[in-house]
Amino acid sequence: MSLSESYAAGRVVPVPEPAPVEVGVGPVAPHELVAVARHGAGVRLGEDALAAIDRARAVVERLAEADTPAYGVSTGFGALATRHIPTEMRARLQRSLVRSHAAGSGPEVEREVVRALMLLRLSTLATGRTGVRRETAQLLADLLDHGITPVVREHGSLGCSGDLAPLSHCALALIGEGEVRDASGALLPAAEALAAAGLAPVELAAKEGLALINGTDGMLGMLLLALHDLEVLLRTADVAAAMSVEGLLGTDRVFAPELQAIRPHPGQAASAANLLRLLAGSGVVASHRTPDCNRVQDAYSLRCAPQVHGAARDTLDHAARVASWELASAVDNPVVVTDPDGSGRVESNGNFHGAPVAYVLDFLAIPVADVASMSERRTDRFLDKARNQGLPPFLADDPGVDSGLMIAQYTQAAVVSELKRLAAPASVDSIPSSAMQEDHVSMGWGAARKLRRSVDGLARVVAIEVMTAARALDLRAAALDVQPAPATAAVVALLRSSGVEGPGPDRHLSPEIEACVDLVSSGAVLAAAQSQIGDLA
Repeated sequence: MSLSESYAAGRVVPVPEPAPVEVGVGPVAPHELVAVARHGAGVRLGEDALAAIDRARAVVERLAEADTPAYGVSTGFGALATRHIPTEMRARLQRSLVRSHAAGSGPEVEREVVRALMLLRLSTLATGRTGVRRETAQLLADLLDHGITPVVREHGSLGCSGDLAPLSHCALALIGEGEVRDASGALLPAAEALAAAGLAPVELAAKEGLALINGTDGMLGMLLLALHDLEVLLRTADVAAAMSVEGLLGTDRVFAPELQAIRPHPGQAASAANLLRLLAGSGVVASHRTPDCNRVQDAYSLRCAPQVHGAARDTLDHAARVASWELASAVDNPVVVTDPDGSGRVESNGNFHGAPVAYVLDFLAIPVADVASMSERRTDRFLDKARNQGLPPFLADDPGVDSGLMIAQYTQAAVVSELKRLAAPASVDSIPSSAMQEDHVSMGWGAARKLRRSVDGLARVVAIEVMTAARALDLRAAALDVQPAPATAAVVALLRSSGVEGPGPDRHLSPEIEACVDLVSSGAVLAAAQSQIGDLA
């Protein structure tokens, strides 16, 4: 179940099949990448892209015929760049490059990640900066269009000279080699999958092998998918926090706009405004606004939710800006440039270094861990009789006989502990490669892989908070004869209609936790709250 599924009529329903995406000389939009990568949208190359590809190819062919060596066109690669390759060996050069660099190891990378990096590589080819032939670019588009996904392995990229190994596994499929999965998910040789789709492999010409594998597309694709998911999860964290404030008899007064304006961080203001809207009309909150209430102020995990959630939002905005710059880039080495007189040349450069993307991938793992940590602290307050404002220990039906949600919090704590480890940066590490020619690398692929795990962990932690707060709200409604806010009540109703039961004797919890994780990850919890109050910021 994906985050872009929608909630309607009390159930999660898949979105309609997305329209094909046209790839032109301009950048792919983030929502287009999600449509292709996650929802299987097809692609087509625009006429402007085909024209740009043809112009750049003419430059490469002129250089290939020249006596002067040109890196990537008539030379070896990396530390072997000093060798001039004769014309009759250049097809073998490109083929050997792809075969040797497809050296990944480990489990298969997720289909959506592979499709994302394929689309982003196609987008770079479409800029007319790489010098490939139009038939090579078209075959890459055809693979996406037919749902043919090369098998890419977990380990192999250092995030410099691009994501070489992952992209090489994709390029291998273009020459009819390696393994792929077809649209049904079946594993088969690339040559068989191409034939079944009515496609023919290409024989790579000068520079094409290098152009297919020299980019930051894997790490950028994972960044864009994470940004898409975190936009939903951070708003869902506001929903969870509102349910906890309500269930723990906290106050909403600390979220007032005049208090947020004193510290004008935009994410903080947005999160506080969300919390106020989510708690509007709450009979539970109103029930303790009486003269005899002796609560002076709430714990930090309640009172400071906008500050933490808001800082995470601002970090997300920064990462999105970096992603937008990278989407507008043509990452290759060497790259085709056009001179003022209309002629072209090929120049070496360092734009393949993944540092800009790697840094924000690492950066995002920090607020993900911290938002999850605060969520776990709110959950723990619900379960502690000394701090939960009159609720039974562990929200158990018969404490002592029943353990309630005790171990659900253990699960949260285990995930949060892992998220803290995953927040350690990958991009500060560098291991020299290619006989010290590539003596500083970004490790951006590793940063992206751990961020994907972090995003999954955040969804699980927030889901357990939502499940716990929903049980507490049911108990409050029964004890105080008051109803929660319309927005939070809609979330409770969603859980109850989706197999996540309310208070009662102990039962097998794991299936309910997984059901709640699906509801959070799919965006259904967020949509349920928004069905009552409109879209959250």
